[in-house]
Amino acid sequence: MTSRFFMSDSESDSDVSEELQPEPTGISAAAFAFSEDEEDTKRVVRSAKEKRYEELKNIIKNIKNYKKNKDMANLLSSFEEVCKAYTKALGVVQKEEGGRTPRFYVRCLAELDDFIQQVWEDKAGRKSMSKNNAKGLTTLRQKYRKYAKDFEDDLAAFRENPDTPDSEGEAEQGDVEEDSEDDEQLMDAPSFKKEAVPAKTARKFTKSDDDDDDDDDSIDWDPDSEEETSSSDGGGGISNIRDKFLKTTKDREDDEIKKKKKRAPREKKDRDEESDDDAGWEQVKKGSSMPMEKPKMFGKDDEINVTTVHKKLTEIMAARGKKGTDRKEQIELLHELLSVAQDNNLGPAIYVKIQFSIIMSIYDYNPSVSDPMKAEFWEKVLVKIDELLDMLIGNPELTIGEHVTEETESLEKPPLLVRGCVLTIVDRMDEEFIKLLKACDAHSNDYIISLRDEIRVCAIIDKLLKYEEEKGLPADICRVYLRKIEHLYYKYEPRAAKQAVGELPETSDTSLAEMDRLCKYIYVRDNTDRLRTRAVLCHIYHMSLHDKWYEARDLMLMAHLQETIHHSDLPTQILYNRTMVQLGLCAFRHGNIKEAHNALLDIQSGGRAKELLAQGLLPQRQHERTTEQEKQEKQRQIPFHQHINLEMLECVYLVSAMLIEIPYMAAHEFDARRRMISKSFHHQLKNSERQSLVGPPESMREHVVAASKAMRNGNWRLCRNLLLNDKMNAKVWDLFHEADHVRKMLGGKIQEESLRTYLFTYSHVYDSISLIKLSEMFELPHGTVHAIISKMIINEEIMASLDEPTSCLVMHRTEPSSLQSLSLQLADKLYNLVENNERILDQKPFFTRNMQGGGYRDRREKGNWGDRRDRRDQNIHRRDRE
Repeated sequence: MTSRFFMSDSESDSDVSEELQPEPTGISAAAFAFSEDEEDTKRVVRSAKEKRYEELKNIIKNIKNYKKNKDMANLLSSFEEVCKAYTKALGVVQKEEGGRTPRFYVRCLAELDDFIQQVWEDKAGRKSMSKNNAKGLTTLRQKYRKYAKDFEDDLAAFRENPDTPDSEGEAEQGDVEEDSEDDEQLMDAPSFKKEAVPAKTARKFTKSDDDDDDDDDSIDWDPDSEEETSSSDGGGGISNIRDKFLKTTKDREDDEIKKKKKRAPREKKDRDEESDDDAGWEQVKKGSSMPMEKPKMFGKDDEINVTTVHKKLTEIMAARGKKGTDRKEQIELLHELLSVAQDNNLGPAIYVKIQFSIIMSIYDYNPSVSDPMKAEFWEKVLVKIDELLDMLIGNPELTIGEHVTEETESLEKPPLLVRGCVLTIVDRMDEEFIKLLKACDAHSNDYIISLRDEIRVCAIIDKLLKYEEEKGLPADICRVYLRKIEHLYYKYEPRAAKQAVGELPETSDTSLAEMDRLCKYIYVRDNTDRLRTRAVLCHIYHMSLHDKWYEARDLMLMAHLQETIHHSDLPTQILYNRTMVQLGLCAFRHGNIKEAHNALLDIQSGGRAKELLAQGLLPQRQHERTTEQEKQEKQRQIPFHQHINLEMLECVYLVSAMLIEIPYMAAHEFDARRRMISKSFHHQLKNSERQSLVGPPESMREHVVAASKAMRNGNWRLCRNLLLNDKMNAKVWDLFHEADHVRKMLGGKIQEESLRTYLFTYSHVYDSISLIKLSEMFELPHGTVHAIISKMIINEEIMASLDEPTSCLVMHRTEPSSLQSLSLQLADKLYNLVENNERILDQKPFFTRNMQGGGYRDRREKGNWGDRRDRRDQNIHRRDRE
């Protein structure tokens, strides 16, 4: 193997000496011959820039490989290596690039940023990662963010024009082209017979070149070096030859300037060629191969009619769902076909047919069922569905439906029949709208922007409803009505609330009247249980929302949904839970505390209200959900604007339990068999009692517990102030419609139940109590006090009677004190013990014999003797038989 700078090959020496000049005298060629060891070791002369850049590029290559394999642990270590390598190369960058970051390094950082962002957004993929990779991804993301702050300007400039080639690559390309020109000059010269190779190959030696064969004698010669070789004599020795061939720093800078000057006109020429329209070249962009021009559907001489257009439509749609189909191109083909049909006035039937296919193709563009559509395609599909419905409404002679088969389809002659289901398209549109809302952060502006599209969605449903009412079947009309109901049932309308309390006439057009009309149609015409069940639940929800308590309660009882709801599908069960919660809140607003508690008991008792109402997922203690289970449960979640406030729900439940439990506990204070009405409420009380130091209440639960203790002690004013204050108003009570009415009702209920608690607690102390005094103590009207006490007497909750002339409550029997109750309990236990002993003695009367002295020993001995006598008799009988 020959060196780049010295000629040691005998053959090459002879060729040069024969063709260029006679062999120089003084120093023979043998003086420059290397030994075997020296031939094996190549001299590598590289600049600092080449060394540093090569090191960076090798690490970047490893980073690309790790990105393909998603090996986050090794990717993190490679990122740290490339950062250290770039820190080492800063001196070279400052000198060679003028402090400007090399473009290939900026490209590496930008691609790494995109990769990290893509992997981080893939939540399902992150959960399936190993622990090592997940930790590596988190650390890499943090370190990259911190490191990339120093390159923000470079990254921004790169992202503005990412397709521009890297500057280093351009320089290398220029070197290759320049050296290839020099090689061509050398090949034209008659003095070289061997084939020249590009200078890049000879200039950049790596360690792998040591394994090349010795007969690979390609040498790169510049024209200057050729002249020096031809005119060299032997006087300079090895050192002079080295000085001639090795370039100084100044020479390198001069060479760089020359190369840039040579590249400038070449680059200008390339730009001129690119801008030349006659050249016929186009720049290929990244991504899927899309046709640059609209495809030609028909030839010039082809006849365009309904049959040919329908045939072409069938051909395009035949590729739907196949593996190699370009979905975007398919949509463009259908648009082109629609424009061809409209240009030739082929009739509304074929327009509808093509428009229907366009909508289905837009739906197919998003293959994932769980992911939402892109914003641009969502906008397109809304416009296309609107246009389709306008076509259908504007052409009464046209009928579309699933009952039309391909054989009976008529696209030219009336009656025009088109196969397709508009209901399916609208249902899919509604589902995609819900997916878009779920994909947004509920507390961001994106959610509000997406929610604005509900106006357009409802307008499309109204158009479909108008079309189906004229031409649809009863089953289809029921489906459209239910779709309309599901967009209406959770919305509060102030005019409907006024109508519910009688301030507006019943004939007014409000949401209550519209819900009543739509739901009653489904009750009569629907043949499936699901639609009817969902309509009933939505109807009850809407009436409860507008305080029509008695109508909602009666409809719930008449439907008997409590008995059959567990057979329904999960979305219907979720709707049932939401309806029961709204019914309980309505009962609470009306002051029906027991009904409110019973309605909310099943939802709040297990502590899973959030999950039962499909407003979020709770962590499971026993086992973790699989990725598929979590995905399915997230799909069942309802959008944020339909949520019920969980803190308000829990507060209403705890307050209802307090108003029921505290009087009950006072009435059965010494009853050993007392039962718990609300386990959740008792759990909160026990947690408070366990605390060694109880401070002022802060959370909603602490306020309710403190109010319960105050009511139990008879301090109704403190109880009311703990529940009705500015803090609780902001958290809970202001969320109600007619919040002042709710607060007034709650204050009255606290006074009434505090009166009952007082009578249960202290009735054994009094022989008689004045009703006027009780009215003053609890600030209740005399009639209210009289009614409460009368109801307690009728229900036999207290043993007393009312003396009307004196307005007094006369006690007939007082409850025992705590000591008396314990004494009575002890007496009862002793009595039971005596009875049990007597019963045992009655069953075994022989225990009463010989109970004194050695009676027990005598009985045992007599028993043993009897056993011995029985064994003796048995032996005698056995011998007699033998």
